Parts: sequence; C-alpha cells; structure tokens
Amino acid sequence: MSQNDGMLHVACIMDGNGRWAGARGLPRTDGHTEGEENLARLVRIAVTRNIDYLTVFGFSTENWRRPRPEVRHILGLHEKLFGRVAELNELNVRIQWIGRPFDSSEAKTPRYVQRAIRKAINDTAGNTGMTLTVAFDYGGRTELVTAVKEARRTPGGVTVDSISEHLYLPDLPPVDVLVRTSGERRVSNFLLWQAAGAAIYFTDAPWPDFDATELDAALALVAAP
Repeated sequence: MSQNDGMLHVACIMDGNGRWAGARGLPRTDGHTEGEENLARLVRIAVTRNIDYLTVFGFSTENWRRPRPEVRHILGLHEKLFGRVAELNELNVRIQWIGRPFDSSEAKTPRYVQRAIRKAINDTAGNTGMTLTVAFDYGGRTELVTAVKEARRTPGGVTVDSISEHLYLPDLPPVDVLVRTSGERRVSNFLLWQAAGAAIYFTDAPWPDFDATELDAALALVAAP
C-alpha cells in the first residue's frame, strides 16, 4: 500500500550495466549505453502502470572515482537522457533532478550537463503525468548533512519536519518500493531519508534486463490487499 495518500513512488538503483556488458564480451561503456536505453523503455512502461513518481540513481557522489573514460561516457549519456524532452512531453512526464546544488563548493556536475538538466526541467515543467527524478552527483549522507545544517538555523531547531523541509527536493514523497538490480542486497547511499519505510525489491537481473515483468513484481510488494 502506498505511503503517499494514493501517490505511488518507485525508486531504482540501476546496477549491473558493466556486468551485463562483460557477460556479452562488450566494453563496459556499451552496458551503460544499453542501461540508458532501458531507462527510456522503463519510463514508458511506468506511465502505463500509473506510477506517480519514478526516481532513478543515475550517478552517485562516489562514481566520480571510476575510470575517466567511463565517467565521460556516462556524462554523455546523462546529457542525452535530459535531452529526451520531446519523448517526455509526448508521455506527459515531468523531469526533475536531485543532487548536490550546482553552486555547492563540492558539486562536480559539468556545465554542459547542468545546462541539459535546466533545459529539461524547464521544457517539461508543464507536464502533469508521472514525475521522473534523476539523481545525479547525489549521495544520501551528503543530503542529510546539508539538511541538518540548514535545519539547525530554523526557529524550532532540528526536528523530523525541519530536516524534511531542507532536503534537496522537499516535495519528493516517501518511496513506496526501492528496486535494486544485479543481485546486490544493499541501498548504496540512495534516498536514505525518503526510503526509510519502503519495501525493497532485489533482483538478480542486471539493469539492462529489468523489464515490465520485473517492475510488476516490485509493484506487487505494495499492491493493495
């Protein structure tokens, strides 16, 4: 059952692109490319399942440590993802982003990706269907530290409400079901506050193979009795 008064929020840790490619004798970058294509497929499927919020872990604060060529490839894929405006508008999907603010001293999002993010948010702002949130340069612990620092400055001090009000996206509802692909059994610093009460769906399928059947199995965890 949804925690959000009938609003359904699904969050996905899209893991296993590299392993998917390795199993096929392909470069890891090919796996990331297929993973981005599968996200586009999943967005279309999610719309038909009446999911209100779909949040995906695109790039973490820790992912900057990956080899430079791989990082550059992933950055290009995110520019492409945020450039799918026509497709998102056709689906009536609004896109938003969650991550370290661009003006933060620790932020690492390149300017060309920042521009793509801002344009996509602006060009889909009027859509009233599903909200797709892409986590990029995101870490749950960093978000919570930032929120607590801001909450300390409020008249009431640090409370559940004041922390919630100072998260990166205060209006993002609690997660109903958290999906982790590729056989891993951990949450990897993703939406630690928002997913506190979520059901968790673990699957051995790598992200490029996560399909409608897998999504329906995840949704079954929160289906009304």
